[in-house]
Amino acid sequence: MQSRAVRLGATILLAAAGLVGFGVTPALAVDSVTSYTVDGSLGVDGQLDLRASLALDGTPAQVQQRFATTLNHGRDEQYRFTISGVKASVNGTAVTPTVTTDGDYQVITVATGGQAGPVEIDYSVTGAAIDLGDGATEVNWRLLQGLNLPVKTFDATIKVPGVASALNCYAGAPTAPGNCGYFAGGTHDQPDPVFHSEGLGSGQVVGAVMRFKSSVVKPNSDLRRLWTLDNAFSASPLPLGLAALVALGGGLAYWLLHRRVGRDAGGAAAPTVLGSFKPVGPGQSEFSVESELRPGEIGTLADERVDPIDVTASVLDLAVRNHLLIEQLPRASEFKATDWALSRRESSAALRPYEKTLLDAVAPAAGGPRLLGEVAPALIAALPAIQSQLYDEVVRQGWFSTRPDAVRGRWTRLGWVAIAAAAVVAVLLIAFTQFGLLALMLVALASGVGLLGQVMPARTAKGSAALAGLGVLRGTLLTQSTDEMPKGREHEELASVLPYAVVLGGADRWLDGIAAINDEAADDATELSWYHGPEGWKLTDLPDSLRSFVRAFQGTLVART
Repeated sequence: MQSRAVRLGATILLAAAGLVGFGVTPALAVDSVTSYTVDGSLGVDGQLDLRASLALDGTPAQVQQRFATTLNHGRDEQYRFTISGVKASVNGTAVTPTVTTDGDYQVITVATGGQAGPVEIDYSVTGAAIDLGDGATEVNWRLLQGLNLPVKTFDATIKVPGVASALNCYAGAPTAPGNCGYFAGGTHDQPDPVFHSEGLGSGQVVGAVMRFKSSVVKPNSDLRRLWTLDNAFSASPLPLGLAALVALGGGLAYWLLHRRVGRDAGGAAAPTVLGSFKPVGPGQSEFSVESELRPGEIGTLADERVDPIDVTASVLDLAVRNHLLIEQLPRASEFKATDWALSRRESSAALRPYEKTLLDAVAPAAGGPRLLGEVAPALIAALPAIQSQLYDEVVRQGWFSTRPDAVRGRWTRLGWVAIAAAAVVAVLLIAFTQFGLLALMLVALASGVGLLGQVMPARTAKGSAALAGLGVLRGTLLTQSTDEMPKGREHEELASVLPYAVVLGGADRWLDGIAAINDEAADDATELSWYHGPEGWKLTDLPDSLRSFVRAFQGTLVART
């Protein structure tokens, strides 16, 4: 039994020996840096001059280091570092390193030519001396960073121009470094700091932190502000105050500009009488307007614009003055919309240019009656000419020195130019400064140029007096009794007021006044000379019928867009 056990043990030993002699070959050695030694000096101006000496274990084809050229400071600031004077040597022979930029990194590559080293890299750094305030400067630089080889031991000695007030050293992974093996210095006996660390993997870092009085080492940091929304639209006192000041100044400038350019000239001592009811007998009066002013002209004087209501009132005025007949047609069925026929009437009374253009559009001299729906294309085509001629008319009346639409047009064009210029300035301010609020305010003020232009047409002194007279006339139309018209001419007199009331207000009460005067012997459908209704139509239907016509006619004008 014993001899068998001995033979079994011998067999196991021989098998083990065979495994050792004929087993798997050992792994190849990995290239690395046996020692990474930094000798450097720190100048009074904060510049670091460094020489890194690398003793290689193996023969790597190249040694490469990636130096970070930026360091974020908070959310919206960044330190910038400048690396210069890069030189290199391999085994004591100078070589030309390859220096490239890769985003926020400067990459230094030294080809070894298959030699075992040592490799030396010289370079200078500016921007690592940071101003801490209160007369203190902190130099913070990663002496080892971005190396493509692992490092067994790291040592650095930095000659400094004075005694450091504080030292620190960190080493390890770039995102979460720990403490170095040791660091020392910063005393009168040993003023030059030394730093040591071991067992560093490729890409790991060793950073040195040295603090001095600013009188010993001057800061040379390059701190730049990053673009962020918070930074671009800063609400700190200067950007906010400047934006508020520009807003107030711009508002004041617009107010002064409107007072100087866009304010109506001073009117006469008393409003100009534009229209009134003159007594023609006991308890009777008739309506008359000065200088044969038309309702469309009065409406344009009131708001400086030719509105659909001004054109509609002009059509009613043409009908009342016997140039046009408005005829309400019977509906084809209960659910069909009401339509009207517009017929031209022969009249020798003179027409103003815009009235003739309007009449030709809605009721041409040839071709017979036109349905309201059929006149839309011709009316829409003629509308720009009607508006232009009506603007010319209010200038001819002396109410405006320049056509209101021309004034608004000039200011609108100026507004677009101002918006374009403000947009360019705003983009630059937002992209490169903290004055984003100021940029928004400039765009807002530029947008206000076009809006301001809408109220810049200014009335002359005559126009101001006439405008004051419109207020008097409107009050008269709203209060004048509708049952004091001359006997036998009630319908004609009431109808002559109606177009002006459509523009100035109070049309309903004048329509009711017309409907209340009913000649029992006459056919209601044709009792009015200017408006006819279908069979069975009553004069009491006039208010609703005419309101429907006004809405339909205005809808035709608005539909042009």
